[in-house]
Amino acid sequence: MSTSTPVVPAADPSAPSHEAGAANASKPTTEQPKWNFPLSPVPPNPLGEGRYIKTAAALIIGDEILNGKTLDRNSNYFARFCFENGIDLKRIEVVPDEEDDIVEAARRLVKTYDFVITSGGIGPTHDDITYASLATAFNQPLEHHHETLRRMGEMTRHRADMAQQTPEQRAARERMALFPARAEVLFIAPDIWVPVVRLEGKLCVFPGIPRLFQRMLDGLTPFLPLPPPSERPFRQQVFTSLPESSIAPYLTALQARTKDAGVRIGSYPQLSKGVYVSLIGRDADAVRALAEEIARELQGRLVTEEEAHVQKEKSAL
Repeated sequence: MSTSTPVVPAADPSAPSHEAGAANASKPTTEQPKWNFPLSPVPPNPLGEGRYIKTAAALIIGDEILNGKTLDRNSNYFARFCFENGIDLKRIEVVPDEEDDIVEAARRLVKTYDFVITSGGIGPTHDDITYASLATAFNQPLEHHHETLRRMGEMTRHRADMAQQTPEQRAARERMALFPARAEVLFIAPDIWVPVVRLEGKLCVFPGIPRLFQRMLDGLTPFLPLPPPSERPFRQQVFTSLPESSIAPYLTALQARTKDAGVRIGSYPQLSKGVYVSLIGRDADAVRALAEEIARELQGRLVTEEEAHVQKEKSAL
């Protein structure tokens, strides 16, 4: 799967390639046109009236993820999206750019979970086979989507390199608008020509470029039957400088005591620094009270989500 050039759907599809950008770094830049394409109307709830998403899965597609060339940031962003919206993310899978693997995983995940996303494999090169594989998975032909082609053309028509493409190069570019014929095509931002393609009312196809993935996932929110606010969890973290082995007996007993209340407790050590204890539950007051008890018992302190995230990122370096 090609990820080296933003000619694969990018946040700004008119942006020059990395190579061209480097070559022209000293030249003055002209202001890019501004687009304001209409958004798609929100369709009826694909799960059925009154139902909402409870479970989710992510299917990350690409040899470059499996061979270590590219760091997968999209599954982490999706995991945080699910948590913040009260969705139980059950599975993250990574598969190579192989049709059989994509077909098998897509069918299985759609059958099992309410909301499935794919990331990667929708560019113009030979190994970008996500759309074709999903068409096979759900027994649909492929068809060019004319509105996507129109928006793509509008956003790239000022580029000289696009105007000079050969027929073969144009055909490769237009593969990015070759979708399963019965899929929903959802335009979720006024300045992005790439749509979210949804199949079976559950599986949503996203690009692999992290910046674009994040914008499009956030933009899809109004189109999703999300859980009501009462179903969304609350998380409180406690930091203690005690070693994990010293707090293990206490946490084991605490989890047994709180399990029936629906509170999940986890511990996440930071090498030679201490441990973050995470509590997750739907009753925010009960979770806070429990966190204060843990802080007293383990000589710790309550920390914000931001502080915990920053410290864990530093420890990972």
